[in-house]
Amino acid sequence: MKGDQFIAEVRNLADLANNEEAEKATRATLETLRERLAGNEPSNLAAQLPPEIAPYVEGSGGQDSFGVDEFYSRAAQKEGISQDEAAKHTRAVATVLQTAVTGGELDDVRSQLGNEYKELFGQPGASV
Repeated sequence: MKGDQFIAEVRNLADLANNEEAEKATRATLETLRERLAGNEPSNLAAQLPPEIAPYVEGSGGQDSFGVDEFYSRAAQKEGISQDEAAKHTRAVATVLQTAVTGGELDDVRSQLGNEYKELFGQPGASV
């Protein structure tokens, strides 16, 4: 998947006005995901993303264990929007992410996030 396709799909799913808003939502979601994941998992995920999007999640994980509500709150703060809007945006980014990476990588991410994040990243094996 190419970067512009990723952003266009986020824009469509989140019902955003333009690509700039979709990119902002993508960046906020992936930066928050990097804070939540441990070890090399963010870099492993970034390796499968388009080069334009990969830097948002690249690097060592923050290993900061927080729940899904805190995830939405952090993403909202980064985007400068309400937590309800951020929940919608992060779900759109997560949906596109699930089509952009392999099932094995997605399973690795899910295993670190735990059951509380099922509403965000769906069930194991849901990727293509």
